[in-house]
Amino acid sequence: MLAAKGDSTVDAVRLGVVGIGALSLRGILPHLAQDDVRDQVRLQALCDPVIERAEAAARQFSVPQSFARLEDLLEAGQVDAVTIASPIGLHYEHGLQAIEAGKHVHFNKTMSTTVAEADALIAAAERNNVRIVASPGEVLRPQLQRVRELIASEKAIGDLCWALCGCDFGHYHENEQERSAAAGGQPIDPSWYFRKPGGGPMYDMTAYPLHQLTSVLGPAQRVTALSGQALARREFLGHTVEATADDNTITTLDFGSSVFAVAYGAAAGPKSDEFGSVSYYGTKGTIRGWLLDEKPFDFPGRELTLGGPTWDWDAQARALPHVVGVHGELPESHVFEDIMQLIDWVRDGAPSAATADHARHVIDIIESAYRASETGRTQTLRTTFSVVDRAL
Repeated sequence: MLAAKGDSTVDAVRLGVVGIGALSLRGILPHLAQDDVRDQVRLQALCDPVIERAEAAARQFSVPQSFARLEDLLEAGQVDAVTIASPIGLHYEHGLQAIEAGKHVHFNKTMSTTVAEADALIAAAERNNVRIVASPGEVLRPQLQRVRELIASEKAIGDLCWALCGCDFGHYHENEQERSAAAGGQPIDPSWYFRKPGGGPMYDMTAYPLHQLTSVLGPAQRVTALSGQALARREFLGHTVEATADDNTITTLDFGSSVFAVAYGAAAGPKSDEFGSVSYYGTKGTIRGWLLDEKPFDFPGRELTLGGPTWDWDAQARALPHVVGVHGELPESHVFEDIMQLIDWVRDGAPSAATADHARHVIDIIESAYRASETGRTQTLRTTFSVVDRAL
């Protein structure tokens, strides 16, 4: 059993991983199997409907138990918390089951596909006195706190007028090497990325820059959008995948005071420095990613990121508080950071700045964008959140 809040002898949190797909195999399990975190978190159980994959991964990463059904993991897995890495369309169902079983939950992005589902998850967590941390925890990046200071208090780019951000869907899910050579021998089917609910680049990828954007500017007020489908079919290992989710969405956000932003989740686009970043345009200058008027700006921990260019996602994650040592070299270190935010909260009672309210607001933006496209009407967002500065 975990000790009480404030007890310096708190045991390691026993963690279950729900969904042994490409993300878990590439990032989550390699990070959490490292010796340097074993006094904080212990991999206790894995769960995947392809039980051969869960069993093979359990052997590879020395995890005691594996299950095909979440119900069995929650009942017999002896876990204190779970990280939900199943397809996005299943996050609400899986997360609610875990919360109702009294388990703390980390959600990989996004934690649900609708505001109503997010409301239910937050209410259930409060009712069951458990913690939620939801990826992507972009607010944790010291780079973003510095961007917020440059724009709001230092007026480094004059008066902010507008911002641009987004991600392109491309074909990378079909080509991820973990899928064709997966643990247990059975390929990992990416079809859910292209189908409702939860498929498409907005939930899967644009959630990252939307979290960055709102971490800097705070909650948006209104959304309008155009959305459609560029590719109705995809291919995976010679099989045709019939897509049902939109893959080409252009969203305009209103932050008030004539400050606007464009966020896209598209089927094609830039492949390098614009991936996942936000550009801010003011009357006297521009912030593009981690560049102020095309020159790198300082932020706490910048010296840790100099091993890669400013657009290198993994290199820039080295400024995060838990991404030290080998974790700075492993993929998906930002997801590892979010999981460790939950672990810290459970062990020492310190709430994370990566809040469920913030995650719900980004879900509100995405859901409302699709509604705006369907109805032709601008949507007023109904959620809000408070930006929490991380102690630097």
